[in-house]
Amino acid sequence: MLRHYGVDLLDWHRGLLSSRRLSVLLQHLPRDSATARELHGESADWSVTDYLLASVVDQLAEANWMFATVNRDEDSEPLEFPEAVPRPGDEPKDEPKERTGAPTAEELARFFL
Repeated sequence: MLRHYGVDLLDWHRGLLSSRRLSVLLQHLPRDSATARELHGESADWSVTDYLLASVVDQLAEANWMFATVNRDEDSEPLEFPEAVPRPGDEPKDEPKERTGAPTAEELARFFL
């Protein structure tokens, strides 16, 4: 509060700052505030633009992979699927499971979304 607004939190206890004003100030703290970091963790550093850019990078990498896969020599080894840009809050992915049989309905739905 003091860093961003120049308002001491003790002013609320002293009666110099109303509860409504304190609530408004807290709700509009910038992303780099200690409160936002405590509440949202590392995702407080990422804006909507950052998430959209990460998505664009992922889609471009997949498109390049598809292009390279389609235009490669049939006898060469298959190319490895690109990794997604890590996002805040994502858990590390486990080792990929060996595929046995046809894809499930869930896998197909995720693929076409």
